[in-house]
Amino acid sequence: MCLAVPMQLVAMGADETGTVELDGIQHTIGLMLIEEPKIGEYLLIHAGYAIERLDCAEAEARLALFRTLAAIHRQETGQEVLLVAAPLRPETRR
Repeated sequence: MCLAVPMQLVAMGADETGTVELDGIQHTIGLMLIEEPKIGEYLLIHAGYAIERLDCAEAEARLALFRTLAAIHRQETGQEVLLVAAPLRPETRR
């Protein structure tokens, strides 16, 4: 399943890219769909692109909902759920 997850912009890169972070995991994403992104903002990330700007309260509310759903899933299935997976290292990509 693929979800759009709020993540905080922590760095700007070259060529309309940026680095976002959630729970200590960072990803490089495309910023070309957001006008004038700023470091510290929460962005909604889907399929490697920022698709929407969120205010802090909305981002925290969505993350709290995802964490609640993950806890319910974990309790019912015993399976761990990650909101954001760590990037694959080059040697592990298929």
